Amino acid sequence: MVLILKKTLSLPPFEKPKDMEEDNPIKEARRYVANAQEIIQKANYDPVLKIYTDNKYVKIAGNTLWNGCLIALDAVLHVKNGKGRPSIDKYKAAAAKRDHKLLATILAGYEPMHLLMGYDGTRNKKGCDIGFESANAIIDRCAMLYPGEACA
Repeated sequence: MVLILKKTLSLPPFEKPKDMEEDNPIKEARRYVANAQEIIQKANYDPVLKIYTDNKYVKIAGNTLWNGCLIALDAVLHVKNGKGRPSIDKYKAAAAKRDHKLLATILAGYEPMHLLMGYDGTRNKKGCDIGFESANAIIDRCAMLYPGEACA
């Protein structure tokens, strides 16, 4: 009879990476914007044509921007329910009840970030710049409304 002994491995406890800012959703959202800035650099900007030559990285950057905004919006609006992510209409309705300036920034930022950059992969640099400005505006407004110390 052969007896097989299982050796248990002792793994170190999980430690979250130091660059993660999950305790403060506003800082985490700003980290997403910084990541999107790094990603857009890979899209190869052509200064003569004033376009990005690789829309794959524009799409990734746009989705990263929008996801960062959703982190900030979730912290302020508490819209999540059930499976998946609520539609933009639920975010609009919650923002209309909470703060009209936040609603205005969402309306201004949704199209350039999520639709033009994230879905269409627009190569127009001005459009991408507007996406980044809109993301910062949404996160800044959420920082003002967030109950924690979010202004960092």
